[in-house]
Amino acid sequence: MTTKRPMPRLLVADLDGTLLHDAASFEERFLTGRCVAAIERAHDQGIKFAVSTARPVSTALPMINRLPVDACAYLNGALIDTKPSYSDEAMLIGPDTPDDGHLLRVGFPASRGCAVCRDLLDAMPGLRLGIVMHDVRYTNFDVRVLWQTQSYRLTDFTDVPDGMADKIIILPDASQRDQLAALIPSDFAVSISEGIMWMLSNPRANKGDALDTLCRRLGVSEHDTVSFGDDTIDIDMLSRSGYGVAVANAHPELKAIADGICPSNNDDGVARWIEALL
Repeated sequence: MTTKRPMPRLLVADLDGTLLHDAASFEERFLTGRCVAAIERAHDQGIKFAVSTARPVSTALPMINRLPVDACAYLNGALIDTKPSYSDEAMLIGPDTPDDGHLLRVGFPASRGCAVCRDLLDAMPGLRLGIVMHDVRYTNFDVRVLWQTQSYRLTDFTDVPDGMADKIIILPDASQRDQLAALIPSDFAVSISEGIMWMLSNPRANKGDALDTLCRRLGVSEHDTVSFGDDTIDIDMLSRSGYGVAVANAHPELKAIADGICPSNNDDGVARWIEALL
């Protein structure tokens, strides 16, 4: 006899590699109508939906605006918005963004980020890195090697404005990775996206803690959640969820801890899983 799975109260999904189909460039990745329709159907049946993504507001919001989203964790949890219909891009990325009960920043002072960047460059000249703050990337390299549309300013990390930064991004060569790992300061946590970009953040800015915040603010138990992901940065989120689902294209480490596997992102795996649930 097969036991029917209890209906979750909250679905949480990553974007890149999970909800979004792949494309030749970062900017061309896309949501399908099938994915949107499946999430809308679940939402109509009373299941809340949230996005948890490494993307900043500027590149995530166009996707989020197509979905019935109850909350969103941007930048792996460095910025959490639990009332997206209330928010617009200008308010979310502004330097004076408040925590008004709907918005929460989990970052670090830009001055500290600049000091870390300068120390890393002293030890590893030529390392490509930068600070993300208010949806601008302050970097020592041209970010168009990765993103064609994201705002950036070249810097030597002595002229970055004051404020609360979201993360440090680093693009190490293969030969630099072991040395870099030994130099990460203890007040930062490190995660690696798509095998190429290292992200240093406030240790509380991660998808696991973001899930806890989303659940508390939406009034849902973690036990009543289902989460979907594809990369190692999704491990904590899937581990804390009542049921964690890895897409078929996921990193082997994520598949190893997942409760279930759904078809790949390019096969609308999350949509298919939701359709089967409903």
